[in-house]
Amino acid sequence: MARAVTLIRSSSLSDVAEYAYAATAPANARLIFLAGACPLHADGSTAAVGDFAGQAAKALENLRVALKDAGATLTDVISTRVLVASDRQADLVAAWGVVRDGFGDHDVPSTLMGVTVLGYDDQLVEIEAVAAVLD
Repeated sequence: MARAVTLIRSSSLSDVAEYAYAATAPANARLIFLAGACPLHADGSTAAVGDFAGQAAKALENLRVALKDAGATLTDVISTRVLVASDRQADLVAAWGVVRDGFGDHDVPSTLMGVTVLGYDDQLVEIEAVAAVLD
């Protein structure tokens, strides 16, 4: 199946980044704007309390479900924003490692941000995404 997303790497920028610097989708692609995927169980309780990597894994699992329900997969994601409720770089890196590994070779343009607080009790991680598919 043809994919709508083309990842763009820049030889003019650092190759240290673990993601593409840009991505495109053709004009006929259907864009899917996903709400932030949270580390919540089906009953609404927060998963992996106190565990940045565990919450990133649950948020990524929930992102996969939302994508599937919208007719897409992780390889259709064109960009992400990973929010981590911490001012410690090590906590951001712990969450990022799970997200990066979850996307595998599809290393979408991403922004990793430390934030003050997130919306649910004990929530440490949230993953926002935009996807593009060809109908």
